Amino acid sequence: MSMDMTTVGDTGLLDTLQHEVAVFARRAEQTRLGGVGQVRNSMDRAAYLLLNRLDREGPMGVKALAASMGIDSSTVTRQVAPLVDTGLVKRTSHPEDGRAVVLQLSPRGAARLEEVRSSRRQLMAELTHDWAPEEREEFCTLLTRFNRALSARMTVQGVPPAEQPPTS
Repeated sequence: MSMDMTTVGDTGLLDTLQHEVAVFARRAEQTRLGGVGQVRNSMDRAAYLLLNRLDREGPMGVKALAASMGIDSSTVTRQVAPLVDTGLVKRTSHPEDGRAVVLQLSPRGAARLEEVRSSRRQLMAELTHDWAPEEREEFCTLLTRFNRALSARMTVQGVPPAEQPPTS
C-alpha cells in the first residue's frame, strides 16, 4: 500500500524520522541497551526476549513459544539451548503428554532476568533523567504505537511479528 507523502505529512519530517530510527537501531545494537554496571551487555537480545516471554506467559512448549514470539520453532530450539545449558531455562515433560517438552524459566533464570531488567531500568533512568514524567510516558506510548505499527505491517506482508510489547 503506497501513500502519497502529502497525505502522511511533511517529507522533511519523515526523512528526519527515518534517519533517527536508523540511528536508534544502530545505537541500540551497539549498546544492546544493555544497562549499566557489570550487567551491561551481558545478555543478548534473543536470550532477553525469550526469558522475558517465559516470565510473562509462564511455561510453554517450543511451538507455543515460537508462535508467541513470531519466530520459527527451529530458531527457538537453537536460541533456548544455551539458556538450558546455563541453567536459566528448564526443560520438563508436559504434564498431559510426557513426550512433549515444556520450557520454563528457572529460579536462576528469573533472578538473572531481574538483574538485567534492573540494570536496563537504571540505563533508561539515566538517559531520560532530565525528562518530565509526562515526556517519558509519551515516549513509551509513541514507541509502543510505532512498534505495533511495524508488527502489523510485517503481519500483512506475511512476516510474523518478532516481539509484541507488554500490554498494560
